[in-house]
Amino acid sequence: MRNNPRFVLVLCNAGMACVALGASLIPIYLTTFAEVFGGLGAGELGRIAGLLFAGFIFGIATTGPLADRFGAKPFVLLGTVASVAGLLLLATTWNYTSLLVAAFVIGLGAGVIDMVMSPIVSALAIDNRTAALNRLHAFYCLGAISTLAIASIMLRVGAPWRWVVAAFAVVPAVVFLGFLIAVVPPLVHPEEKRTGLRQLVFQPQFHLAMVFIALVGATEEGMAQWLPAYAEQTLGFSKTTAALALTGFALAMGTGRWLAAHLGTWSPQNLIVAGALWSGTGFLVGTLAPVPTVALAGCVLVGFGCSVLWPTSLAMAADRFPQGGATLFAALAAAGNAGCLAAPLLCGYVAEYGGLRVALGLGATYPLLLAAGVFWQRKAVG
Repeated sequence: MRNNPRFVLVLCNAGMACVALGASLIPIYLTTFAEVFGGLGAGELGRIAGLLFAGFIFGIATTGPLADRFGAKPFVLLGTVASVAGLLLLATTWNYTSLLVAAFVIGLGAGVIDMVMSPIVSALAIDNRTAALNRLHAFYCLGAISTLAIASIMLRVGAPWRWVVAAFAVVPAVVFLGFLIAVVPPLVHPEEKRTGLRQLVFQPQFHLAMVFIALVGATEEGMAQWLPAYAEQTLGFSKTTAALALTGFALAMGTGRWLAAHLGTWSPQNLIVAGALWSGTGFLVGTLAPVPTVALAGCVLVGFGCSVLWPTSLAMAADRFPQGGATLFAALAAAGNAGCLAAPLLCGYVAEYGGLRVALGLGATYPLLLAAGVFWQRKAVG
């Protein structure tokens, strides 16, 4: 066994790239699946993406409390094995049903890995969770961009999609081998009592943390999910430019998280307030600027502002509840994903009546409420 905290941190960064791989690969090949399996319709393709997301949520929901009881390492190994198995099943899938099963298994593996990476890093980097968690989540962006780039190049050169998918299975396999020989620390201090969910729900600061990360999810996905459609339909750009704008959003997120990992003098509260104000400004520029290029730049730069919000919110909650373990992170993930789901839906409903520009502009309320809430918490609680 290799008892080296730095080695484990490197493995966690690679594990977060595996999460991005699982989430990004299937959407790239949806049109390919439609052709290979007999002209699948939009509804059938939607079920593939839906089962991927369902597996992800199921993995998160079941892993958190169990990892606190049995340790993180078994679940890291389980998640990476599920990721490898799902990718290999996808590469050899023979009909639509097996394709759906592969999507669920890939999502399950990604969800399990995602659930345990942050608490492991939080346990290792007690002195500077903000920097460590921002660095960790920067690798999600790096993994997503790398997956998109490699798969797009393979599509362009005509590489067989089954071989490409099978080759990607090497990434979680390597992470599995690394964790197999690594010593993973306990998620809560062995000499202190774990703060369970029953204790957390009676803490007002826990409720605030849940509201904050829900606003974070709403800020991030409120822009990301509608950015290509807004760029094309409202600002008048081409489909290619709209797709590049979303890629720029992901690059801005990765850059912001990487920079935040090196801002050692910034407190988590200051970092969240700064990122939220930047994001709110980006929403307003993106929807109020009269020049389409300036408006698109404002939308893309929301990615830079919101980049620090998710990992820093996790770090701030972990600092306040250091014995919360994976259960704390599971609850925060649930609240954050609720925000990710609610904001794009609300934007769609508003757009039906007031147009996409108005709907997206109202998204500025999420980061501005977040900034105000964290500022109030810092003054009231410290």
